[in-house]
Order: sequence, then C-alpha cells, then structure tokens
Amino acid sequence: MEFRQARKVLIYTLILNWLVALAKLIYGIMTRSASMTADGFHSFADGTNNIVGLIGFYIAGRPVDKTHPYGHEKYETLTALGIGGILLLVAFDIIKNSIQRFSNPVIPDVNMGSYIVMFITVAVNIFVMTYENREGKRLKSDFLISDSYHTRSDILVSCSVIAALFAVKFGIPIFDPIVAGLIAIFIGYSGVEILLQTSKVLSDAAVVPPATIKKIVTDFDDVVNCHNIRTRGRQDNICVDLHIWVKPDMHIDKSHELAHSIEERLKKEIPGVREVITHIEPAGK
Repeated sequence: MEFRQARKVLIYTLILNWLVALAKLIYGIMTRSASMTADGFHSFADGTNNIVGLIGFYIAGRPVDKTHPYGHEKYETLTALGIGGILLLVAFDIIKNSIQRFSNPVIPDVNMGSYIVMFITVAVNIFVMTYENREGKRLKSDFLISDSYHTRSDILVSCSVIAALFAVKFGIPIFDPIVAGLIAIFIGYSGVEILLQTSKVLSDAAVVPPATIKKIVTDFDDVVNCHNIRTRGRQDNICVDLHIWVKPDMHIDKSHELAHSIEERLKKEIPGVREVITHIEPAGK
C-alpha cells in the first residue's frame, strides 16, 4: 500500500470531519439540542480516529527490519482496532446523557440555522464517504475503508437528527433524546463492526477459500494434488502456505521452478497475495 498517498487522503478527511464536528457541536450547544450535539461528538470522533490513523500509517509504512521481518503493516489494522474501542466509549457516553435528558427535560431552540447546518454537513459527509471509500479501495487500505463505513453511519445519523429537529419544531421534544440514543446505537454498531473486521486480521483468520487456491494450483500438469492450504493477513497483504504432491522422480531443479511458477500464478490471479510458501512432497509418500 502507498502509505504517503493514504496519509494525504486522511489529512483531507480530518480537516473536513473537524469542520463538520465544530459546526454541529457549536450550534447544538447553542440550541440545547441533545441529538445535534451527540452527532457533533460522533463527527469529532471521526476526526480523532483520523489522527490515530495517521499515526498508524506512519508506523505501518516503515520498511522491513530485523525485529519485523514481515514489515509493520499490521500496525494499521491495530489502529483500526483502536477506532472500534473509541466508538464504543463515545456510544456509552451519549446513552448516559440521553437518559439524563429524560429525567431532566430540555426543549431545544430549533431554528432555520439548525436545518442549514445539518443539510450542509450531510452534503460534506457524503463527499467524504465517497472519496475515502474510493481511495481506500484503490490503495487497498483497511483503515480508509473502515473509516468510510463509519462516515456512512454518520450520514444516517445526521438524517435522523434532521427528523428530530422537525419533531421538536412540531411540539414533540421527547424525540431529541430518543434520537440521541439511536445515534449511540449506530456508533456502537460501527465500533463492533470494526472490531470484528480487524480482529480477523490480528487472529490470522483465513482470507482466501482453500478451494480457490487448489483450483489454481492443480491446473499445473506437474502437480498431482494440493493440500494443507492456509492463508492469513489482510486483503492487500495475503500470505499463502500450501503443500503439493509431485511425482517422486521429479528433479529438485524442476520442483523449484514449479514452486516459483505456482507463486507467480497465485500472485497474478489473486489480488493481494504477497508471499507464497510451497512445501513439495513426493506423491504416495
């Protein structure tokens, strides 16, 4: 992955996220809107996550060294894991404040400025989500893609805030803390989703179905069979480990060429494969 370009994307995203967060927080506090303020904290969490991501990209982009012979790229996944934890904490805090609003009701001062701020921030978030998701897929970045999913949830949350503002305007102020609580659920769900995705990478869960690899490998005439297929890593950095059976009389030079050909074929047909370890065994043994 090109970490320099990923950092550039994240810096642009950080600036936009914090502008959106400040607009929602300032106006939400001014109008005493729990849902709008909660949405502001949601956007502020986006910006905090971007800073964590920038740190992760810096570390993950470091070259291979003696203590990290496989590189530092998992640090990016580790920072994505941190995002999930932060989101769960934010969700808990918003739920707590929403419950307090039920026992101590506050009627927000909804005006035209509230709607303008929310509609503008939704438009900005749509742009950020599209831009970050597109660049994340192009650069094959776990962090950028997961962060774009978070921004997608932010758009849905902002739409619910707009609905709550209309409800308050029509004399139903109870909708304000209710929507704030729903926002917390969205934030918590995003956090759990990210935790599940990143934990698969950190726990070395399988990345590619063994049948896919077996089909490619057994297409070689010199391969009698293929077994013990294992994969791990991230979508942009897949490691493959497999055993192949060859004819017992195959010369070691030819078996070495076969292993090299298998590696090249897998890298060509499965995007993201970086390393292939092929264990050669004589058939029938």
